[in-house]
Amino acid sequence: MRKKMTPRQQKFADEYIITGNATESAVKAGYSKKYANTNANKLLQNTTIRKYIDERLEELKSQAIADQQEVLEYLTAVLRGKAKGTELVGTGGGEQEVKMISPSIEAKTKAAELLGKRYALWTEKQQIEDITPVFIEDVPEND
Repeated sequence: MRKKMTPRQQKFADEYIITGNATESAVKAGYSKKYANTNANKLLQNTTIRKYIDERLEELKSQAIADQQEVLEYLTAVLRGKAKGTELVGTGGGEQEVKMISPSIEAKTKAAELLGKRYALWTEKQQIEDITPVFIEDVPEND
């Protein structure tokens, strides 16, 4: 059976995920400053708290960080001109408006280059010489 955390331990763990500071998180969770200064790291050593923090960080990481598929899809969208960006355009009189624009030729070229590197479309030219070993029988028959 999995051990449950107290509400204060839960608050500590959630705060620690946000701040990365054990002492500050302990105080925000309701522990006294004296306790937090001397024992906050002990809370991190609690296996139930540590497991909860690790699981939550893994969940957050998977949601926040682009995976390989997402990066490749984005680069392809830029290359094909489907990704749009914004640009400020002057309208006169010191005013500006936001305008949606397609990727520039430079952006498309960079996307193509990165995709090409990923799929090894371009390889470095290497000169390979055909070297065939030659065996010379120069060992005397007495040996």
